[in-house]
Amino acid sequence: DNPTLTRFFALHFLLPFLITGTTLIHLTFLHESGSNNPLGIISHCD
Repeated sequence: DNPTLTRFFALHFLLPFLITGTTLIHLTFLHESGSNNPLGIISHCD
């Protein structure tokens, strides 16, 4: 009977799945772009 508590539990139940999904999508795009440099550091600065 408390909608705020229900929303809180729903959010914290879905949050790990959302994090896992976005991480998988992020790793997929990183793998497709062929970049092993997620921070964007320029390694060929010589």
